[in-house]
Amino acid sequence: MTAARLGVVTVLIALSACGGQEASEQAESQCRTERFEGQRFTHCIADPERHEIALYLDGADGRPLERFGALRDFLGDAAGTVAFAMNAGMYGEDLRPIGLFVTDGEERVPLNRNAGPGNFHMAPNGVFYADDAGWHVATRADYAARSPRPRIATQSGPMLVIAGKLHPDFSENGPSRHFRNGVGVDADGNAHFVISDDMVSFGRFARFFRDVAKTPDALYLDGAVSGLWDPAGERMDAAPPLGPLIAVRNSAKAEP
Repeated sequence: MTAARLGVVTVLIALSACGGQEASEQAESQCRTERFEGQRFTHCIADPERHEIALYLDGADGRPLERFGALRDFLGDAAGTVAFAMNAGMYGEDLRPIGLFVTDGEERVPLNRNAGPGNFHMAPNGVFYADDAGWHVATRADYAARSPRPRIATQSGPMLVIAGKLHPDFSENGPSRHFRNGVGVDADGNAHFVISDDMVSFGRFARFFRDVAKTPDALYLDGAVSGLWDPAGERMDAAPPLGPLIAVRNSAKAEP
């Protein structure tokens, strides 16, 4: 992505995040704004007793949905079941996932074991997935060793928190600052989806998961392009074209 495009994305997301701050604190929203180490984060929690999680990529025409508005239109009446949605992992110029992608039990992209540059390949990277036992975040190696049969899975990187410890390559508060989003799962099985409403470092973002969300394992989903759709909070971020999308839906209202 060019520097010019990053600048446009940053402005769009910053404006949208500010506009949605008060709405995200409404009682019916699953997302709330929190301050941590002087910066703002929107923290959305999925409860396995009340929510289902689904991954989306293509619309009815077989092409990537790209935007939250297109996801809403694709879901039709079922859009009313969406508690919130986020971008769900890294992707290439064609908007296709560059790592493992499983939806409705179908593996559409295999586990990416390659070495390479960039955040995705900052070892260890990891996988967020759901199976019959619940929701999980695991390093790539742990996921491969478990050989699960997931209903959904998305691979991204790097891991933010691993067994309660921050990624070993993160500095305390490094110079790389972006709007970032990620996911972690706590000891009770709740999934915590977090997006920063200020540009933050990897270190600070990871500490939010460790110290606020209290997730022993957490995975970075992306940065700069990060966006949130929170219908109850009347927030739909103006993000650039996105690849995979993840939606948390109210299970009591979901279509069978």
